[in-house]
Amino acid sequence: MTLHRYRSHTCGALRDSDIGSQVRLSGWCHRIRDHGGVLFIDLRDHYGMTQVVVDPDSPAFADAETLRSEWVVRIDGKVKARLEGTENANLPTGAVEVFATGIEVLGPSAELPLPVFGDLEYPEDTRLKYRFLDLRREKLHNNIMLRTKVIDSMRRRMKEQGFSEFQTPILTASSPEGARDFLVPSRLHPGKFYALPQAPQQYKQLLMMAGFDRYFQIAPCFRDEDPRADRLPGEFYQLDVEMSFVEQEDVFATMEPVITGVFEEFAEGRSVQKNWPRIPYAEAIAKYGSDKPDLRNPIEMQDVSEHFRQAGPAQPDRDAGRVRAFPRLGLQGLRAHPRRREEPCLGNTRAGRRFARLLRPDELLGAGRRPARPRLPDGQGGRRGSGSDRQQHRA
Repeated sequence: MTLHRYRSHTCGALRDSDIGSQVRLSGWCHRIRDHGGVLFIDLRDHYGMTQVVVDPDSPAFADAETLRSEWVVRIDGKVKARLEGTENANLPTGAVEVFATGIEVLGPSAELPLPVFGDLEYPEDTRLKYRFLDLRREKLHNNIMLRTKVIDSMRRRMKEQGFSEFQTPILTASSPEGARDFLVPSRLHPGKFYALPQAPQQYKQLLMMAGFDRYFQIAPCFRDEDPRADRLPGEFYQLDVEMSFVEQEDVFATMEPVITGVFEEFAEGRSVQKNWPRIPYAEAIAKYGSDKPDLRNPIEMQDVSEHFRQAGPAQPDRDAGRVRAFPRLGLQGLRAHPRRREEPCLGNTRAGRRFARLLRPDELLGAGRRPARPRLPDGQGGRRGSGSDRQQHRA
């Protein structure tokens, strides 16, 4: 039997049905263990891991003794069942092992600046410098494959809804958007520049005007803006959608099953809410102080205007409008709440002691520090706001 130059099976393919077969595997030496003169090699590739056994009587033993972590090797051998009690239920290949008869080193490795085995924390600059090693680590490898599967799931569900996927140009003209453009100089037209798209807005509208009806794209977006908690600086990808001859309810009815289905598929048994709640803008601002509230937080703002009117003499800036605040959590929950800041935000009044302010998302980015106040343009004065503005900020 003639075997492939590098492998007859992947490192995640062998099962009980392969016992007795002659196989050839190629991959990385994930871990090497010496148990009383018998060498055990965990051989890893993209698909999984297989245990290879090399005993002193094997013709490959001398070569096996020279192997080190992350060397790339090709191994020939025979598949055997593991001894009773040594099976590994955590591996798909855990019922079998390969007894090596031949080893060829395809690529030796120098001493590693960071280990691939395990999940030890290393400085980010080290991980980025040796990114090829960092990407071999199990957690990062699984994250990248999960991203690929999520995108595949989105594409499948969008096509089931009758959408067609289109690709739009990357080098384009600048258009007014919410951030600054990344510019690319033109070689053929000196002094002229292309702009990278902040979103394919113009192109998808062009497709609608041309009669293509339902468009979607996993679109790259390039924006010269500061980092955000949920967005990489410079570029990110979004599920971009456009539809013709539809009303608002049609958009909800189309997208809700797509997004819900994706979360259900990858929730790993966790419950996923269906029938998304519809919250009018005014209600969201009144209850949560934001038009994109995190509904996992059950706390809602309350109208405390009457408490403040009773707390002391009337003040013009206090009585001019309504005062709303978040109810103060119990002492135990208040100390543990990740967004809570300990400060006299409502003043030293009986009413004020019953409420505590929760940090805004932009304040969370400051690691507990207040965000810097925007500097006023020249000619507009240096006041920090009226008493009414300050009272509203504290509330």
